[in-house]
This record gives sequence, C-alpha cells and structure tokens, in this order.
Amino acid sequence: MTEIQTTYCKIPIGIAKIVGDKNGIHTVSILDDDAVSDEKLHEETPEFLQECVLQLKEYFDGKRASFNLVVNPKGSSFQIKVWKELLKVPYGKTSNYLGQSRALGDVKAVRAVASANGKNPLLIIIPCHRIIGSDGSLTGYAGGIWRKKWLLAHENPLKQQSLF
Repeated sequence: MTEIQTTYCKIPIGIAKIVGDKNGIHTVSILDDDAVSDEKLHEETPEFLQECVLQLKEYFDGKRASFNLVVNPKGSSFQIKVWKELLKVPYGKTSNYLGQSRALGDVKAVRAVASANGKNPLLIIIPCHRIIGSDGSLTGYAGGIWRKKWLLAHENPLKQQSLF
C-alpha cells in the first residue's frame, strides 16, 4: 500500500489542498487563505504531487485549459460516471444538470447527478464549476459560489469591445 501524501499551494482563490499517492491524485479541495500555516504552505511537495501543482499554476496563469494528470478519485460507480461526463464540458463553456443527465442517458437523474457533482473530490481538475442551473443561475459549489463565479470568469473573460 502506498503512502497518501498532502501538499498545499497558493492559488488566486485560496489554497489548494492536494492529496494523493503514487497511484494518482485523490482530492483537490480549496481552503481559505488562513486555513493553512505558512510553514505547511512552504513544505516540500512530494514528487508525485508536483505535476498537479505545476498544472494548477499553469491553469491559473492562463496557460492550460485542461489537465493531464493521473487521478484516482474515490466514489461510487455512478459518481465516477458523472465525474467522467464533467470532463467533457470544454474550457470556457458551461452545461447544466439536465444536460448532464441527458448525456448520461437518464433525464430523471437530475438530482442524483447534482448530488454526484457536489461530491466531486477533484475541484478544478474535474470541472464541476462549469455546471450551472438550467436558468443560467450559479448553483452550489463545494468551494463556494464566489469561487465558482471567479473560475467561470477566469475561463471566459469578458473581451473589451472595440468602439471602432
């Protein structure tokens, strides 16, 4: 059995807590800035988590639109199916729970899909922030609605329109 390790990295919307082992990344969660000591924040990152830290940095620097990481999220077979479907929502685009349910072949599974999205253990990496309400509203996000709004704006910044 491989040892599970944790690292923390500063991101524009807080601190990313990354947990994984040699078999892949298990979780990426977002904590408030004051939730982790400076000492913890500056600890050496385990080798197998370094690529995740690098790719998150590239994402926030606007140099990465998708992630290429070995992930190993824990969940039911249905949750894993829902999370795989989330990976199909392109950078800068949004979908909704009904659309996700349709893609999975069961329009009546909207609540179950929403519940699975809410349990997504790999925030940002598996882009559940791209799922919005059918009416265009920003629905729940484990990292907080303000972070969801920030991530969507980051992926689809308003372009300054030319007057001429």
